[in-house]
Amino acid sequence: MKVVVYAICKNESQFAARWMASMQEADEVYVLDTGSDDGTPALLEELGAQVTVETITPWRFDVARNHSLDLVPEDADICVCTDLDEVFQPGWRAEVEKAWLPGTDRLLYHYTWNFLPDGREGLTFWYDKIHRRHGCRWVNPVHEILQYDGGAPQAQYAEGVRLEHHPDQNKSRGQYLALLELAVEEDPTNDRNVHYLGREYFFRRRWEESIATLKTHLSLPTATWADERCASMRLLAKDYGAMAMEGEQERWLLRAVGEAPHLREPWLDLADLYYRRRDWHGVLWTTEHALTITTRPRTYMSEATSWGEHPWDLASLGYYYTGQYDKAWEAVQKAAQLAPNNPRIQDNLRLIGEKVGA
Repeated sequence: MKVVVYAICKNESQFAARWMASMQEADEVYVLDTGSDDGTPALLEELGAQVTVETITPWRFDVARNHSLDLVPEDADICVCTDLDEVFQPGWRAEVEKAWLPGTDRLLYHYTWNFLPDGREGLTFWYDKIHRRHGCRWVNPVHEILQYDGGAPQAQYAEGVRLEHHPDQNKSRGQYLALLELAVEEDPTNDRNVHYLGREYFFRRRWEESIATLKTHLSLPTATWADERCASMRLLAKDYGAMAMEGEQERWLLRAVGEAPHLREPWLDLADLYYRRRDWHGVLWTTEHALTITTRPRTYMSEATSWGEHPWDLASLGYYYTGQYDKAWEAVQKAAQLAPNNPRIQDNLRLIGEKVGA
């Protein structure tokens, strides 16, 4: 099999060597540089990449991705699209070939979007930017996705492939909002983009615009995926919370739980609200539901805090303040195992242990 990596970049000289070292398992590497002035093209060429420089005006990610895909030779079997701030764990090539069964159109693989301050994985999900060479093109000005000819693509999971995102934290996200607004203007029925736009308004603390956009998302006939509908409802709750409208916040969290009771995240958002109220029975109701969910879903909505010490920590407090000390002891031990360097949880472990005579 011929495996080819392709990418777009601009002013990413700080990542060039690390990225090329990670991509060396490919047969060839092609990069479209969209106007660097920090020497990135020369660095990449010295390290073995084939680089083309082209300015994309007006800027759109889908156009840039398609121009970079056009650089990939026609005889490539597998295309691997990455960004220069991403790194594969070694051995990825063999895992790709193992997973690429006859008839495969794309692969899904483990992607770590960010890391927690203590080095643990943060947001993780299953990415799908490894694909066939022909019959697919990138669409959407931002949050671009591949559109395949011939209907739904045949996907396989490449369980052994792990890609990590190590970005420049100072890099601006300024262009994202305008591009998302353009995407929704071009296709107001695209439910995924409407959700992303509402989320972007939330990130920018534009609460009322976020609320209006997220409600539009929920009203779209195509917005049927419960997990993403739940995400919009959780964001609506956060919008209302930021506006000190706690009643609306709770109402939307209850709707989020009802929309996707199979996800830990809405249960724990509600638990956090009850914790702030010191409603310990509410904390127990929500955390006990969350902890019955034992299989982490493979979606971008799955958050690291929901699968770490947080639910056990909240549960231990709920049990403690309702006088259920033995259950509090069991829960705090699990929280402490998951967060051995958290001083508050370690203090709770000691205090609850003394309470039960452990």
